Amino acid sequence: MRLVLPRLYVILDAALLTTPERECARQLVDAGVRLLQYRNKGASSRQLLENAKRLSGELIPRGVTFIVNDRCDVAALAEAGGVHVGQEDLSVEEARAVVGRDRLVGVSTHNRAQFEQAAATSADYIAVGPVFSTSTKANADPVVGTGLIREVRSLTDKPIVAIGGITLERAADLVRAGAHSVAVVSDILRARDPAGRARQFIKILQEANHAAGA
Repeated sequence: MRLVLPRLYVILDAALLTTPERECARQLVDAGVRLLQYRNKGASSRQLLENAKRLSGELIPRGVTFIVNDRCDVAALAEAGGVHVGQEDLSVEEARAVVGRDRLVGVSTHNRAQFEQAAATSADYIAVGPVFSTSTKANADPVVGTGLIREVRSLTDKPIVAIGGITLERAADLVRAGAHSVAVVSDILRARDPAGRARQFIKILQEANHAAGA
């Protein structure tokens, strides 16, 4: 059965939050967000696990797909919905061995070769980016634009997640290019009203989805 991801994929990056994690997550879910990734590069392993457990306990019962960034051990122990790994993390199959078959494993790719490798694994979805210039990741990979998404769209039936520098104004273009979901960090978390911004994204993505006939 083919995986269908929500159009909006919000990355809850602890470094950008101005409100407590659970409070922000709750507001976003109330706004309609159904796919959340937790990223916290600065926390100790113990703190990361404690935070992830709290978020998982809050989000999973509400029907939200909750993903932990990088750490498949934390994802498994927190009973999250899955883990997202990068090119420098454990491989997809190594992560799969930790989290099991019942949890999602997503992987980041930055060029066609990496995408083709990811498509041949058991990854449930493949992220492509940075599509645009982003300030949320140090030493970010080169910008790939919407062209790479169009190029790789036909290579797999796995969902493609566009990530990197995505703003409200650019979101619909990514759906038209072939992305199934858009991963947003700054444009939502740095907004004056993150929940309101998330609602705007959901509306625009639904309209783009309808226009694309998907």
